[in-house]
Amino acid sequence: MTLQFKPVASGARLADQVADTLAAEIRSGRIGVGARLPTEANLASQFEVSRTVVREAVSRLKSLGLVDSRQGSGVYAREPEAQPLRFEMSDLASRDAVVQMAELRRPLESEVAALAAQRRTPKDLERIRECIAALEQAVERGESGAKQDLAFHLAIAAAAHNTFLMGTLEYLHGLLHNAIRVTRANEARRDDFSRAVAREHARIADAIVAGDARAARAAAKTHMDNAITRILRADPAFWQQEGTQLAKPLTQMKGSELK
Repeated sequence: MTLQFKPVASGARLADQVADTLAAEIRSGRIGVGARLPTEANLASQFEVSRTVVREAVSRLKSLGLVDSRQGSGVYAREPEAQPLRFEMSDLASRDAVVQMAELRRPLESEVAALAAQRRTPKDLERIRECIAALEQAVERGESGAKQDLAFHLAIAAAAHNTFLMGTLEYLHGLLHNAIRVTRANEARRDDFSRAVAREHARIADAIVAGDARAARAAAKTHMDNAITRILRADPAFWQQEGTQLAKPLTQMKGSELK
């Protein structure tokens, strides 16, 4: 099959456009593994760019592990490798980023809590109780309790005894911490919010102690549902000042900075 490509648009970086187009063809299988890419001159003609742009695009494909160059023969497609998980949130408003993180957490936290209720050990329960006490003490000291809040959720994850779930939450550690900093700051502005969060944490912990997986799952889901509601009900002044400032590390974070 003869490949035909449309000229790239002006504006965005030309080499990136060419590389993205070729990468999509390789990952989709339209350029099969081991197939030779059109010559540099052919690609330059089709994309209506210089050969220098094509060389830059091919260099990027090499860095992604999608092609190999063979001396005197050409450039050949390789088997696409699994891509690292990346998050690009620079185009999200602060509130939207926090809400979307809560939406991501909702199914994870729910399943983690259910598994923790089924698998927790006495040591796990002790650790969860310690985290709740530490959170209460932080609030009494006038602190937001973001660090202690995250520790509570990670203690529950540890009690689930699932390496992959724990690894996922640890990978998301940076995102979780920054999102929780925002939610805790918002909740600290209203007594009703603060009391509600404490009750929700207690219900999750009580269900885990009781070994009731269904109740634990429901309590964790309700907690995340309510966290979203509290963010949506935040005073507009919060987003004009403290909220947006606290959310900056979240919206500006790249995939390589998650942990």
